[in-house]
Amino acid sequence: MRLETNQQQRQFWINSTIYIGSFLLFWEWLIPLNQITDTGNVSIFVLYTMFCFFLSYMQIQWWITSPLKLFGMLFILDGLFFSETFLTSAWFQHLFNDIQWNIDAMLSQQWWEMTSLYRSLLFLILLWLMSYLLYYWFVIAKRTLFFVVLTLIYLTVVDTFTLYDAKYAIIRTFVISMIILGITNVQRIMIKERLFRLPKGNYLAWALPLITLVLFSGLVGYAAPKFNPQWPDPVPFIQSSSENATGNAGSGTALKKVGYGENDERLGGSFIQDHTLVFEATVEDAQYWKIETKDVYTGKGWVRSEFSKEESFTFSDDGTIHFADTADTVETQERQGTISFNEQQQLPKLVYPYGITDIQSERDQSYSFSYNPVTGEIYSHIASEEVPMNQYSVSYDQPTYSLKALREAGQEDPQNIKDQYTQIPESLPSRVGELAHELTAEETNRYDQAKAIEDYFNSSDFQYRTTNVPVPGENEDYVDQFLFESKVGYCDNFSTSMVMLLRSVDIPARWVKGFAPGEIVDRSVDGNTYEITNSNAHSWVEVYFPEIGWVPFEPTKGFYNPVDFTSGEDLEELTNQEENEDIPVSQMENEPPEQEEEETKSNFSLNISILPMVILGLIVLSLLGILYWKRYTFGYWLKSRQFRKNTDIETYMKAYHFLLSLLKHKGYKRGSDQTLREYARMIDNQMRTNEMGRLTNSYERILYRDDQNIREWNRKQELWENLIKRILS
Repeated sequence: MRLETNQQQRQFWINSTIYIGSFLLFWEWLIPLNQITDTGNVSIFVLYTMFCFFLSYMQIQWWITSPLKLFGMLFILDGLFFSETFLTSAWFQHLFNDIQWNIDAMLSQQWWEMTSLYRSLLFLILLWLMSYLLYYWFVIAKRTLFFVVLTLIYLTVVDTFTLYDAKYAIIRTFVISMIILGITNVQRIMIKERLFRLPKGNYLAWALPLITLVLFSGLVGYAAPKFNPQWPDPVPFIQSSSENATGNAGSGTALKKVGYGENDERLGGSFIQDHTLVFEATVEDAQYWKIETKDVYTGKGWVRSEFSKEESFTFSDDGTIHFADTADTVETQERQGTISFNEQQQLPKLVYPYGITDIQSERDQSYSFSYNPVTGEIYSHIASEEVPMNQYSVSYDQPTYSLKALREAGQEDPQNIKDQYTQIPESLPSRVGELAHELTAEETNRYDQAKAIEDYFNSSDFQYRTTNVPVPGENEDYVDQFLFESKVGYCDNFSTSMVMLLRSVDIPARWVKGFAPGEIVDRSVDGNTYEITNSNAHSWVEVYFPEIGWVPFEPTKGFYNPVDFTSGEDLEELTNQEENEDIPVSQMENEPPEQEEEETKSNFSLNISILPMVILGLIVLSLLGILYWKRYTFGYWLKSRQFRKNTDIETYMKAYHFLLSLLKHKGYKRGSDQTLREYARMIDNQMRTNEMGRLTNSYERILYRDDQNIREWNRKQELWENLIKRILS
C-alpha cells in the first residue's frame, strides 16, 4: 500500500512538471501579443490562462470547473468593458446585445465592425479550450512534439517578420521542450515495457542527467559567442533578390512608419504598421475624418499650389465653421459628435467629418479657430498662439448625394476650379491619359466617368499591399509606375492615380488626406464610439460637380466610401452602393520618408478581418479535436446507454469489441499468438483486477458455445463500466 502511494506521488509530480511545462510553452505564445497586435491587458489573459490550466489539471468534475471558468471569463469582461453592475439584468442585456450585433456583423462579412468585447470573449474561450487540449496532449496522450515544433515555428516567424525579439524566448522554449520531451519519452517506454514503477533511485538516475544536459546546453547557447547575422534582415534580402531577378533593382523602396504626416513630396515605399491610438470619436455613423487637401501633383508626390498658399485663413471666434464644399441643393442631416485625442498623439490640425458647421471645446478654455476654405485645414488658437485641442464637439450637416443629380450635373466648371484642379505635370506619360480616355469612352456624364475609373482599381490586376512597395526612380512617374508596372500599393497609390486619370479627361479632382472611419468599440444612445489609430491614416479622392460641389470617391482596394448616396430613380446603383459598404475598412499611412527597420505585420484591415476567423477556426478545430480525442469517452457513454437499454447478445458483443479497441488505443496491444483468455489475464494482472477475465469468459461462452443467455446481466454491465472507467482514468 505504501509502495502504491509513493508511486502515485511520483506520478503526480511527473505529470505536474509536464503540465507546467505546457503552460510555459503556451505562455510564449501570449508574450508577443502586446507588440505584434493591438491587444491590451495581456497580463489579465495570462492570469486567466493560469486559472484555466489549474482547474483542468485538478481534474475536478466538469460541472464544477465549467461554471468557475465561465465566471472568471465574465468577471474579466466586466472589468474591461462594462459600466453596469456585474451580473445584473442590464449587464446581461449589454452582453447579449453586443453578441447579437457582432454575429450580424460576421454574417454580413463586416469583420471590421466586430467589437473589442466580442473579440476578447472569443479569445478567452480559446484560452479555456487550450487549457484542456494541452492537458490531454501533454499529460494523457503524452504527444508533446507537435506543440513544441509549432511553438518554435511561431517564435521564428514572429521574430523574423515583426519587431518582437525572440532571442531569449527561443532559449526558454528549447530548455522547457527538451525537459518535457525527455520525461514523456521515458513514460512512453515504461508503458510500452509494462513498467508501472521504477526501482527506487532510478528516477533520479535518468532525470538528473537529462536536466543537467538540457540546462548546460541552454547556458552554452546563451553565453557562447555567436556569428553576427549574415543578413541584416531576411525580408529586405528576399525583396532585393526578387527585384534583381525581375530587373527592378533600380526602383528601390523606402520604409516609413504609418501615420499622418505633412510632407507628401515623395510618395511610395513600404511602411511599418502602428496601432497607437490617435483619437476616439463618438458619432452616429462611420465618417471620413478629413484634415486637408492638396492640388499639385509633381510626378513624385503632392505639394500645394501658390494659390492655396496665398489663400488667407479665415478666423472664427465662436466656433462656427462652414466650407462651401457642397451646394445648398444637397440633402443634409444635422448631426453631433465628440472627438477626444490621445495627448501623446496630438495633431497640429483638427480632424472633422464632412459638412462641419460648428466646433466647441469640451473644456473651459476659450478657443478661436482659423481655417483655409481651399485646403480644408483648421487650426485652434488660444489668444494668438496655436494650441491643439484635446477634446471637442462638432456639429455637422451630413450630406446625402443623389445619384440622379450627380448624373445630371453639367460639365461647365468655374474657371478657378478648372485652373487649380485639372493640373497635370508635363512629365506625365501619355499612356496615363490614353488609359483614362479608354475607361471613360462609353460614359456620358461625369459621375459615371468617375465611377468607371474608381471601379477599374477593384479589378484583379491591382493588389493592396503595404510591404515591398516600390519607390519610383529619378526618371519614373509615381502614377505611371503604379498603373502599368507594379500595380501594388496602398491608399496613396490608388488615390493619386485616380486623381490623375480624372484630370486627364478634364474632370476637376483633388487629393484628400485624413483618417478612415476606424474601429467601432462601443455603442450607446449617444452614438457609436470609434477608435482611430495611426494605422487608419488614409487618403482618398474628391471630384467636383457643378452646382453640387466636392464629392468623395474611394478607389483604394479593400476600403469603402462611408458617405451616403441615394439612388433617386436608380435602384440598381443604390444596391451596388450598399454592396460596396460590405467591403472591410482598411487603414493606411502617410508619413515623411524615414528609414526604419521594416515590420511586415499585416495591415489593420487584415488584422480585423483575419483575427476573428483565426480565433473561430481554432475554436472549431479545438472542438473537433476534443471530439476526436474523447471519442472513446463518448463511445463509452453511448455503449453504456445501449447496455442498460438492451440485454441482447449483439449488444454484449459490440460492448466487448469496443473494450478491445479501447485497450489497443491505450497501448495494451494483444500479441499475435495470445488467446483472448491469455490477453485478459495480462490485463487483469496489470490492472490488479479480475474484471477482464470474467467479461472474456462470458464472451467465449457466446462465441464458442453459442450461449444465448448472459447470466447476471446487470453484474456484467457493472464490470464492463468499471473496467472502462479504469482504462480511461
